[in-house]
Amino acid sequence: MQRFAGRIILLWGWRRSLVAFAAGALAVLAQAPYDFFAVCFVSFPVLVWLLDGATGEASDGWFRRLRPAFATGWWFGFGYFLAGLWWIGQALLVEADSFAWALPFAVVGIPFALAIFYGFATVVARLFWSSDIGRIAALAFGFGLAEWLRDFLFTGFPWNAVGYAAMPVPLLMQSVSVTGMIGMNALAVFLFSLPALVAARRHLRLGIALFIILVVAHVGFGYFRLATPVKPTRSIDVRIVQPAVDLSEKWDASVRDRIFATLLGISGKAPEEGHAKPQLILWPETSVPFLFTERPDALTALGDMLADGQMLIAGVVREEGGSASAGSRYYNSVVAINDKGEIVDAVDKVHLVPFGEYLPFADLFERFGIGQLVAGPMNFAAGNERHPIGVPGGLRAAPFICYEVIFPDLVAADAASSDVIVNVTNDAWFGDTPGPYQHFRQAQIRAVENGLPLLRAANNGISAVVDSRGRIVDALAVDARGAIDAHVPVSGRALLSPDQRRINGLLIMLLFALAAFTLNVRQRLRVN
Repeated sequence: MQRFAGRIILLWGWRRSLVAFAAGALAVLAQAPYDFFAVCFVSFPVLVWLLDGATGEASDGWFRRLRPAFATGWWFGFGYFLAGLWWIGQALLVEADSFAWALPFAVVGIPFALAIFYGFATVVARLFWSSDIGRIAALAFGFGLAEWLRDFLFTGFPWNAVGYAAMPVPLLMQSVSVTGMIGMNALAVFLFSLPALVAARRHLRLGIALFIILVVAHVGFGYFRLATPVKPTRSIDVRIVQPAVDLSEKWDASVRDRIFATLLGISGKAPEEGHAKPQLILWPETSVPFLFTERPDALTALGDMLADGQMLIAGVVREEGGSASAGSRYYNSVVAINDKGEIVDAVDKVHLVPFGEYLPFADLFERFGIGQLVAGPMNFAAGNERHPIGVPGGLRAAPFICYEVIFPDLVAADAASSDVIVNVTNDAWFGDTPGPYQHFRQAQIRAVENGLPLLRAANNGISAVVDSRGRIVDALAVDARGAIDAHVPVSGRALLSPDQRRINGLLIMLLFALAAFTLNVRQRLRVN
């Protein structure tokens, strides 16, 4: 092992970059749908050893001395995000004649930019680097800080955060209810990197002890949480509809009535054996293939379909401005429709997808003929505020549209005053690739964090009912058409408040930073 580590440490130039790229790409196997988390016990020790050798000349300036560390982290990140996000390009092939030209920019450009965060992580780590377990703590702090920044900088895109690799099954998800994603990201990197101590053997016993303690605590707490009975106070019967509409037909005027009839047919069928009539029916994101302002008869049809006391929550495009003329605004929304066919509430999507739902720097890009790439026939405006929707049984549902559910703080803000999390999405843009599975996993973790059941409706999958511990009650596979009928117990709230989880996560990061700084200073004093 010492010989292997030594060879990696001595790598330079393109060989160092290639190994960093490969280590990052390999680490993606720990994410959904593969969930092979053991691979991170190879990828992160390799990154540690690469950083051991990523030093500049003593005579170089501060910037040049850190440049090798940044390059190593950047190449690791580029491999990680390229291998983990290549499926984004699938969306551009839905209308290939119009958007295939943008494929390289999406598939390569997004990983290129996101890799900067991991370059930043390794620079931060290198500032506190030492020759012992302190460097493991430094790397954990660097990645924890980078993943936290990735949650909100430049509108935020915390997709495939490292911490998800440590939570492939409900047993291993429960710790996030205490640490939040901030703490989980840092702890995961620390745990995954500890095998790097085997090479030099300094602090090896301490590393083994910490490894055992963290693993036992992670698994033990998960077992305790799953074994503790959940006492429901209320419940709701739901039906989740997955219509599996072909995106090539989505906005085709000639088939809109057929799509709407499919939704009505699935929604109005008799309950499955052993299930009660649903109180709440859930349709996916932008499932209604027209504007209700143009088709008021559709609301009448919905009123006829819904039985007394039933409610429909549907993803729609909502228009403000009264007509399709200039000045109209369109929102990606969910609406609540009662049994009389009346829209009784609506929530607009606040966190829009750049280039997918709106065009940043629109005036500049439109000069070059570049518009939004994937969302539909119009640009969307962002909503101004969010609020829970009242649903049958006196419950409140916190709705999140598409990738809004990947933002822990955004979800926590509404979930704190709600009884159930609702996520509507349309992952059909990405086909049967890792994308829909990664998206579902992140939604699943939001249920665990907030201690609330999750109801998820996706156009072509993955639609599911998830309980407050992250266990899948029922689900529909990708590209399946049908409905899920489920009785959903509602049992309470998160184990800790969002603020307390955030504080715990930041304290974990601070602990790693303090350990790294202390051991770095001690090593400098010892050398001097």
